[in-house]
Amino acid sequence: MIIIMQSHASDEQVHGVEERLAAMGLRPHVSRGIERTVIGAIGDERVVDEEALEALPGVERVVRVMKPYKIVARESHDRDTVVQVGDVAIGGRTIQVIAGPCSVETPEQMAAAAAGVAAAGCRLMRGGAFKPRTSPYAFQGVGVEGLEMMREAARLHGLPIVTELMDVRLLDTFLEHGVDVIQIGTRNMQNFDLLKAVGRTHTPVILKRGLSATVAEWLMAAEYIAAGGNHNIIFCERGVRTFENAYRNMLDVTAIPVLKRETHLPVIIDPSHAGGKAWMVPALARAAIAAGADGLLVEMHPTPAQAWSDADQALSPEELRDLMAELRGIARVLGREI
Repeated sequence: MIIIMQSHASDEQVHGVEERLAAMGLRPHVSRGIERTVIGAIGDERVVDEEALEALPGVERVVRVMKPYKIVARESHDRDTVVQVGDVAIGGRTIQVIAGPCSVETPEQMAAAAAGVAAAGCRLMRGGAFKPRTSPYAFQGVGVEGLEMMREAARLHGLPIVTELMDVRLLDTFLEHGVDVIQIGTRNMQNFDLLKAVGRTHTPVILKRGLSATVAEWLMAAEYIAAGGNHNIIFCERGVRTFENAYRNMLDVTAIPVLKRETHLPVIIDPSHAGGKAWMVPALARAAIAAGADGLLVEMHPTPAQAWSDADQALSPEELRDLMAELRGIARVLGREI
């Protein structure tokens, strides 16, 4: 069960609800977001008098949620959540395409990439300053210097930046460099210390699905972030590991309607890591938008053949521009826009 407090609820009113829950034999867990405070009631919910709780000062409503994930559950929030990244909204009517190179390489590369992202009509830019690689001998990213390169290149075009955080010790550095959206990658979906840490911020988080994670495990990982007070969470499906080797990962398009049923949070798709080949990306992107995704995470490099990582799956600036034109047509059919 969760108790949703009114937006103007005072600390004293929140404490009053905590005391009432304790008197009922339940343990309260308070999650303070920017827009609202949510109090989880842990214990035997059968003893709860819902009407008595709803009558308490500052309480908006009481919701009985039987699923293990409470705050991210659809039942806890009537409307779809729209995550704001500056002036850019993720969720709602507008579909957002986040594009940019797999890895930050040089200032010249990032300047060209930012120009290509903006020219295609994308409103956010991605790029990896720190790269999780299967091989310890592969390029691992340029580090903090990459954050500076990316920030400067994106600033010239007014693009918020999205980049992956791998180490909880670098969280403060990310915040100091003005990272607008923190990405939690596939390999860290169940890095609970990392999830708790980003949960204590209010920076929007893109949470990618683990290699073999079920939807329920994915939702519970998001609950770790939400329980810390950060409700600005965006799910990202990027394909799961199967026996097939004709493509990099199997894009689970079915996860889109399932998540839309289970959670109020936005859902985006990464067609680049799913297919693993640039020629697959447009088809997978079209399928994702048609299935109801709120956005895409697409790799684009100014010169894909020269990319330092994931060259095979990167679109060229021209290919990204053509893809955006195709997606606008699909969005219009669905009553949405890009």
